[in-house]
Amino acid sequence: MVKIVHDELAELMGGEAAELHLNNKPAIILMSGLQGSGKTTFSGKLANMLKTKQHKKPLLVACDVYRPAAIEQLKVVGEQVGVPVYSEIENKDVVAIANNAIKEAKAKGNDVVIVDTAGRLAVDEEMMNEISNLKNAINPDETLFVVDSMTGQDAVNTAKEFNDRLDFDGVVLTKLDGDTRGGAALSIRTVVTKPIKFVGTGEKMEAIDVFHPSRMADRILGMGDIVSLVERAQEQFDEEEARRLQKKIQKNKFDFNDFLGQIEQIKKMGNLKDLASMIPGVGKAIKDVDIDDNAFKGIEAIIKSMTPKERTNPEILNQSRRMRIAKGSGTNIQDVNRLIKQFDQTRKMMKLVTGTNMAKMAGMMGKMKGMPGMPKF
Repeated sequence: MVKIVHDELAELMGGEAAELHLNNKPAIILMSGLQGSGKTTFSGKLANMLKTKQHKKPLLVACDVYRPAAIEQLKVVGEQVGVPVYSEIENKDVVAIANNAIKEAKAKGNDVVIVDTAGRLAVDEEMMNEISNLKNAINPDETLFVVDSMTGQDAVNTAKEFNDRLDFDGVVLTKLDGDTRGGAALSIRTVVTKPIKFVGTGEKMEAIDVFHPSRMADRILGMGDIVSLVERAQEQFDEEEARRLQKKIQKNKFDFNDFLGQIEQIKKMGNLKDLASMIPGVGKAIKDVDIDDNAFKGIEAIIKSMTPKERTNPEILNQSRRMRIAKGSGTNIQDVNRLIKQFDQTRKMMKLVTGTNMAKMAGMMGKMKGMPGMPKF
């Protein structure tokens, strides 16, 4: 029964992940949506994803000429992701701004132009006319409707009104945390029959995922989303660094510098509660639990209060050193002792696991030696 419900949910939400169709050069992406839906932030996330994963050369365009500091906000976002922003301070003609930006992109070799537009607190005729005229003028490859998934039924009504006027190509759901916002995905897809292409899963510029209906069905049913969790881990995974760490673990040389590096990688993967909820069975268990995104701060403070020698050689951390570290990190001696004890246990476990895997591999290689046609090792 669970499988039938899962498959039906996935089918209702589109069945397969929908790709962006960027056929022209430069390809143009027009962002639409209400004020506060997260258009500007998402524009930066999308630019960052296209730049890092697809090796594109995007240009962000500031066409929100009404909201105070909107242009400045886009410039800050562009600076965060290392993507240029085209803007015209005095000009209020969004069609002219967009056309000038496209010329700029052609001249400077930008292959994707992302146009950030103005939103309103509610749908109005003036707003719709402006964005409709803009779409007709620049003929975008993709028109995306950005909606805050926390607005519930209002999100569905707004999506319908925008689609009636713009006939957009896809939906972006922002603020989709854990398994609590699946209803918006279901409702919007059913009402506007347009694919949901992306979801925003946090505030960081890396917190953007391609929308996979089957994975969302997993979340709605409380089955987790282990595939997305692995994908996020792979994005932060450095093969060379992993080899280096494996050698250190085998020699029991894994130190606090390596531990700090692992924490940094986890933090880059996104919101901690969102990550935990992707593990099957965990989502429901932590539904009402508040997981602080700053949970690592205390650990980082303790490690950073150590000297380089202490980080590299944890075994020299005697009582006087620990007391100094506690004072320097703003924690107490119990916190420092607890971290060092957990670190020692983790190091032993990692060595044991790595050693067991190496032993298994050696055993497999030994068995393969005797097999016909295998080379002699």
